Amino acid sequence: MLVLISYDVNTEDAAGRRRLRRIARLCSSWGQRVQFSVFECLVDNAQWLRLRAALTAEMDPEKDSLRFYLLGNKWRGKVEHLGCKAAYDPEGPLIF
Repeated sequence: MLVLISYDVNTEDAAGRRRLRRIARLCSSWGQRVQFSVFECLVDNAQWLRLRAALTAEMDPEKDSLRFYLLGNKWRGKVEHLGCKAAYDPEGPLIF
């Protein structure tokens, strides 16, 4: 399933900047950054539960915000891209 993750982390102190780096690193290890604080992650249910648990463990619910959009397996008709950044296919081949 495709999950869209967006976050807003309070970076007024060193702990907030550390949380921001850790949350961004977690998201990038599971998916593709599509905006500065937005990731698309193609995961199965078990992976999704692990990712969500890891992200919620890193955040400070008093200062930070995480939003999850579960687009499911039939996400292709729900995503439209316009603009300068190249779109990518999360199910397509990866070239290194």
